[in-house]
Amino acid sequence: MVGLSILRLNGGKKGKIMNTTTELSAQTAACWRAIYERDNRFDGLFVFGVRSTGIYCRPSCPAKKPLRKHVLFFDIPQQAERKGFRPCKRCHPQSQIQPNAQKIRQVCGYIEAHLDEPLTLAQLGKQVGFSPHHLQRVFKQALGVSPKQYADACRLGSFQDKLRRGDAVTSAVYAAGYGSSSRVYGRTAARLGMTPATYGKGGKGLEISYVIVDSPLGRLLVAATEKGVCKVSLGDSDADLQADLQRHYHAATLRQGESGFQAWVIAIVAYLKGRRTTLALPIDVRATAFQWQVWEALQKIPYGSTRSYAEVAASLGRPKAARAVANACANNPVALVTPCHRVVRGDGSLGGYRWGLARKRALLELER
Repeated sequence: MVGLSILRLNGGKKGKIMNTTTELSAQTAACWRAIYERDNRFDGLFVFGVRSTGIYCRPSCPAKKPLRKHVLFFDIPQQAERKGFRPCKRCHPQSQIQPNAQKIRQVCGYIEAHLDEPLTLAQLGKQVGFSPHHLQRVFKQALGVSPKQYADACRLGSFQDKLRRGDAVTSAVYAAGYGSSSRVYGRTAARLGMTPATYGKGGKGLEISYVIVDSPLGRLLVAATEKGVCKVSLGDSDADLQADLQRHYHAATLRQGESGFQAWVIAIVAYLKGRRTTLALPIDVRATAFQWQVWEALQKIPYGSTRSYAEVAASLGRPKAARAVANACANNPVALVTPCHRVVRGDGSLGGYRWGLARKRALLELER
């Protein structure tokens, strides 16, 4: 999860539309991500209106995602309706307001405004008249994370935004509320998949070696940095596999030929031949926090077993996020190492697979 600046209190004026110039830069990206991932944890904390349809929805609405330029954000349904928007008939956003939503927004706004300070539950609870224990409970019930985890996510989100804008790493470290560079490198390594400086440059300067070999399921591309595997793809054409790698790492330097990761390639081919059941290989990829959660859950599915998208979502504490789980599987850059083929539909049918259903079926039959 990223820090959701959309939950800012807006100066304490309940129902104020969240689209002023000063608020957009801090709020839009986080708000849009909640909609993009259909994150039901934020239902009741805000709604969004779509100019092109005149309809407003809750964040987890299953309807087709609107274009970002058409979206406005509101604290409460009544504000959206006063602006002429009608409630969505699929997600019924007018019935989604959570108890204590306004106070939760207030605590979130306070956290975001004081990221450079050590915050305690007692200090946060004082802002809304809650005891530390009560604040911890209602905050986690509403958002699925503790206030401390929310603050950590806000810092990470702010840090990433500043890097994408071109800020120097050192200045971004302190501007995002981290006390030292060692703290940010230690806490973001798993989330960024590469160093913060490389992340901020879109992979520019990163050297990636790759090979394409034969496998039981067609041509297999394995690419790696010095830290781990960063891409595993299956296909019929070397040219298509190379083009896909180039799209994924458009700013990196790509070199064909093994560079110290022959053992990783051998392990993946052996897995495809049924000679090994695990692929505990180091990986080096960029991903959102939610994608990491999904991929870690996939690695826990036993060899020869399957889980439905809904079951994976439930294991993450987000039972309504099956579609978001499917999106995370579709965007998995290291197939097989992170076994997205083990996730199927609730009725047992295969669902989708980026490298074709025939390959998904073959992988499942192999494991069984």
